[in-house]
Amino acid sequence: MFFSGRYGYRGSNFEQTYRCYPASSFNKPHLEAGDKVIMPQSALYSLSSLPIQYPMLFELHNGATQRTSHCGVLEFVAEEGMIIMPYWMMQNMLLQEGDIVRVKNATLPKGTYVKLQPHTSDFLDISNPKAILEKTLRNFSCLTTGDSIMVAYNNKQYYINIIEAKPASAVCIIETDCEVDFAPPLDYKEPEKPQQP
Repeated sequence: MFFSGRYGYRGSNFEQTYRCYPASSFNKPHLEAGDKVIMPQSALYSLSSLPIQYPMLFELHNGATQRTSHCGVLEFVAEEGMIIMPYWMMQNMLLQEGDIVRVKNATLPKGTYVKLQPHTSDFLDISNPKAILEKTLRNFSCLTTGDSIMVAYNNKQYYINIIEAKPASAVCIIETDCEVDFAPPLDYKEPEKPQQP
């Protein structure tokens, strides 16, 4: 028997709504260093019956603000009806603790290019910002244009905007050679030209 999407059966799609909570509320600070979420066990059961691609990637959507982002999943141990997210991701999506977020499985193309813009120029003062960024991005599954990711280094948090991604506005960065380009930091000021006497 075949059911169409009108009857709640969505074929190869997983789609659920959850109340979101920050990682810090559950003593999981390691979540802040990447883009992975923790979902309930029921999500794993639903996903395991679908023909989805690995690694599992998800689209997150805040209907109240129309903000969308993407993430990977770390484990399926959250309480039913709840999703645990990095706090920086909740900030990106303008989500407060306990807000509703819609989660659906996503298939993203492999990233070939991303353009990043640090919020502050002190990120470029780190001895090797590219190496720090590469190390941080190993904890990420995907990047979404319009997001600000957080890079932690030497007890400091640096925020970096994703201003462009190719070949799509959201890309998977697992096992891919991705060219990275930097735009001038948001607080960058052109050096003043010396006044002619």
